[in-house]
Amino acid sequence: MGRNDLILIPLLTPVVIEIRKPGEGELKELGIDVWGTWECAVSEFSWEYTDRETCYLFEGEVTVTSDDGAVTFGAGDIVVFPKGLKCTWKVTKPVRKKFRFG
Repeated sequence: MGRNDLILIPLLTPVVIEIRKPGEGELKELGIDVWGTWECAVSEFSWEYTDRETCYLFEGEVTVTSDDGAVTFGAGDIVVFPKGLKCTWKVTKPVRKKFRFG
């Protein structure tokens, strides 16, 4: 799989988690410098997305599990979580990410 391949992970229809490696200059175009920053130690917790979230992981590795399966992502990935997703986050390597809602 190439660095810019797009992966769509179907969960509960029409819920989809999008995971991709950003292309050259994409992070700057997205303006992640002004996004919020979040860090988390190795842990496991339930989460529900009340809004769409886009995030970029600088560090770490996470497996997100919903009723329909699991997906793992990590440093260097842009991930888009849809509004309404109910899942469990399992942080297997400490995470540092930038994020925005909406």
